[in-house]
Amino acid sequence: MKVELRESNDGSSTLYNVDLDETYHSVHGAIQEAKHVFIEAGLKNVLELKTDINILEIGFGTGLNALLTVQELLPKNHIQVNYIGVEKYPVEEVNWKSVNYTEILGGKSYFESMHYAPWEKFNSITENFRLLKTTEDILQYKNENSFDIIYFDAFSPTSQPEIWCVPVFKNMYDSLKPGGVIVTYCAKGQVRRDLQSIGFNMERLPGPPGKREMLRGTK
Repeated sequence: MKVELRESNDGSSTLYNVDLDETYHSVHGAIQEAKHVFIEAGLKNVLELKTDINILEIGFGTGLNALLTVQELLPKNHIQVNYIGVEKYPVEEVNWKSVNYTEILGGKSYFESMHYAPWEKFNSITENFRLLKTTEDILQYKNENSFDIIYFDAFSPTSQPEIWCVPVFKNMYDSLKPGGVIVTYCAKGQVRRDLQSIGFNMERLPGPPGKREMLRGTK
């Protein structure tokens, strides 16, 4: 898989997947998008309600969403997080080392610890953040009533339609605890209708720079 480094409009890096002709993050601002969709509309939606949070990320990729999550939790050491990142094609070391997230955000030691951590087992990144990275196929992934929030950050439905489908969404629904939420940058009408058809209470929310809307669903 050929990957190239690109700069997004907020000055933060993204990677470009040549085979899929798609970037890992928004060209309008990689960090801006991740913060807006997954932290502001996602994580903060549950932080005030729970002290033990289980997070599932579909598309671990560069680790940006995980880094932002760690940093959001640093002053909240009473909250414990178990974070599972699903990534069938792990980003190679030369590529994750090329992005400039820690130059902008800090947290270099956490970022490196996440990437060097062994796969398929839980690793303690901080006192209150445990990470498990897995290459398990998302088409088969299911862990019933386990998660408080899902970051659905796969490549777009155009590039990977097999992931943005009802069977996968049903697995996501079943994997969430009652009241759990799924957030995604994608706002396509068909995606919203498919999520709604399996039971999610769907919301259209204002999108990050460059996108009019994003989606959030509640079980």
